[in-house]
Amino acid sequence: MQGNNMLVIVFIIIMVVMMYFTSVRAPKKQQEKRQQMYSGLKKGDSIVTVGGLHGVIDSVNLKKGTVVLDANGVFLTFALQAVGQVAHKAEPKIEVKHATAEDAAAGDAKTDDTKEVTTVADVKVDDAKAEDVKPEETKSEDK
Repeated sequence: MQGNNMLVIVFIIIMVVMMYFTSVRAPKKQQEKRQQMYSGLKKGDSIVTVGGLHGVIDSVNLKKGTVVLDANGVFLTFALQAVGQVAHKAEPKIEVKHATAEDAAAGDAKTDDTKEVTTVADVKVDDAKAEDVKPEETKSEDK
């Protein structure tokens, strides 16, 4: 009889430990992951809100808990909790310094094989501007 009681007690303890990990520990890890995502937001990141709105971050205010999105020229302010996911992180822009003729004459120019770099964000902006052309405008030009 005592052996059966011990098994029941051990079983209850195992159930309590499993309930702790499923109901307390998992949500804490998800909250920490969300906080890391919020603190990592920066200007230029493409995000999707929980409502499905796609936009690019214009500014982030962690003290107020707000984020301003640029959605095709319309600036909208949301609470940080409205950010559902980060679609694309902004790539740091590489600053390229070009040597001038004066630098070369002065001997200050270094033999550096630097090239101008176009980032993905620059290409997306150009594509967005190309999409702004209305079909009516193109038809009137054809006439």
